[in-house]
Amino acid sequence: MSFLIISTARDPQVWIDALKQQQPDLEIEAYPEVKHPEKVEFVLTWKHPHGAFSQFPNLKVIASMGAGIDHIINDPDIPEGVQITRVIDEQLTEDMAVFVLSLCLEHLRNLSFHHCNRNWEPLPYKRPEDLQVGIMGLGVLGVAAAEKLIRNKFNVNGWRKTRKDILGVNTYYGEDQLEDFLKNSDILVCLLPLTSETENILNRELFQKLPKDAYLINVARGNHLVEEDLLEMIDNGHLSGAGLDVFRQEPLPKDHAFWKHEKIKITPHIASVTNPETVVPQLLDNFRKMKNESPLNNLVSREKEY
Repeated sequence: MSFLIISTARDPQVWIDALKQQQPDLEIEAYPEVKHPEKVEFVLTWKHPHGAFSQFPNLKVIASMGAGIDHIINDPDIPEGVQITRVIDEQLTEDMAVFVLSLCLEHLRNLSFHHCNRNWEPLPYKRPEDLQVGIMGLGVLGVAAAEKLIRNKFNVNGWRKTRKDILGVNTYYGEDQLEDFLKNSDILVCLLPLTSETENILNRELFQKLPKDAYLINVARGNHLVEEDLLEMIDNGHLSGAGLDVFRQEPLPKDHAFWKHEKIKITPHIASVTNPETVVPQLLDNFRKMKNESPLNNLVSREKEY
């Protein structure tokens, strides 16, 4: 019985060190150096090569290194019966909430405008209580962002697929209430999971339902956004701009139109970054639960895709 790490985007040694520090006798391997594929039962992964899991006939659990699991679900060759888990971590959640608050404040106060444009003339600004922030996606990260914004005097609306009451948040749910939610969103924050239903949801049709001069913040996944539609809606004056932390292609190509657009703020997928030391305890706990055939924590529904 072994613990395998498959990661093309993150250094596996950092994870090996953190795991060994907390469980020195743990048998760990890093893909593709696998001596006994038949012994592999638990895989920790981030952006694995599609089809890699099929090499392990006794695989029981696939654990994501982060909160996102679309990189796993998108693999059509995931063996049936294998359980998938994701990370829910207080530090990761707090980092996301602070980042969303930061982008909202940056937009409100035009913090980068004067330096980027070499312009000394003051701009008028708004206060948090002057605007409605709409959060698409009220899972763990969305709720944390909403609570952080409320504590900083923002008015917060939220939208999700099914009903969920959250203290201080005016909640909307389902397709029937989406348009009402959008028309009350001066700043739209996307924190939706990426699924077959939510892919390309940030498109021209949706943007047209936002108030004029609305601002987009996408900290979910790049594939939520139709990039050409965003550029069009900013250039025609309907949207005032966007703060983007995630992209369809990462790193964002140097010749991409977003880099050249003065109304688009770019960050390199840094809203919340997993810290192996804080996440390893829950991974080891699930590893033990798997061995004992106990229910796992933070399970993902394949049907819901999150």
